[in-house]
Amino acid sequence: MRNAKRFAMLAISTFAMAAPVHAEPFWSGDWYLTLGGSGISAPVYEGAKDRKLFFSPIISLGRGKDARFSSRNDNPSIALFDNGAIRAGIAGKLVRPRDAGDSADLRGLSEVRWGAEVGGFVDVYMTDYLRARGELRQGIRAHDGMVADLSLDAFTDIAPNLRVSAGPRATYATSGYTEAYYGVDAAESAASGLAQYNPDGGFTSYGLGADITWAATEAISVSAFTEYKRLAGPAADSSLVRQRGTENQLMFGVSARYKFGLN
Repeated sequence: MRNAKRFAMLAISTFAMAAPVHAEPFWSGDWYLTLGGSGISAPVYEGAKDRKLFFSPIISLGRGKDARFSSRNDNPSIALFDNGAIRAGIAGKLVRPRDAGDSADLRGLSEVRWGAEVGGFVDVYMTDYLRARGELRQGIRAHDGMVADLSLDAFTDIAPNLRVSAGPRATYATSGYTEAYYGVDAAESAASGLAQYNPDGGFTSYGLGADITWAATEAISVSAFTEYKRLAGPAADSSLVRQRGTENQLMFGVSARYKFGLN
C-alpha cells in the first residue's frame, strides 16, 4: 500500500514538473489592427467604358509586432492563424448594388442588390519580398455564386520609408456570380436590346497591379496605386461587354491607413 502511494505521489510530481505553468490562449501576444480607406477611379460597373469615383474600406487584423505586407486588393480580413510565413483567416467584401441608375448601359437588366461576400483567405510569404494570396468568398444576397481572387506580389523598399510592389492578379467565379453580372435572359434581352447570354463559371479576368507606399510614421502610411485587368471567359463573352462596354478595365487611386498596436 505504501509503495502504491509513493508511486502515485511520484507520478503526480513528475506530471506537475513536466506540465507548463500556464497555457497561453491563441489571442495572447502582439497583434495589430489596420484601418483606412481608398478613393478609387474605376469603371462604373465591371465591363463599362465610363468611369466613376468609389470609396473602399481597409480593415486588417494580424499577429506580430510589425504589420506584414498587404496589398490594396486585399479585402477586409481577420487572421486567425499567423506563424510569420503563413497567415489564414476570415475575409469579406461588401458588394455595391448595380442598376440602371448607375449607367444607361444597364437599362432593361435586372438589378443587382447590395450584399456581401464572406469566406476565407490564405497569405503565403514565400520570401522576404514575395507574397501569394488567395481568397475564396460566397456571395450573400447580391448573388449566390463563389468568387476566388488570386494574386502574387513582389515588394521592396527603395528608401527607408518608401515601398513599391507589383504583381499579377486573376479572378475565378462560378455561374451564380456570372449570371448576376453578365447574364441576359429573354425578358432582359427584349427590354435592353442586348443579345441573350447564359454564362457558365470560369476565369473572369486577369491583370497586373502596382503600388507605391510611403510610411509617414510608424502608424500612418499613404499609397498610390493602379491596376489593369482584362475581362476573360464568361465575362468577356457577355453581350453587355461586347455591345456596350470593353474588356479592358483600368483603375487607379490613393489610400491612407492607420495601424493600431494591440496586445
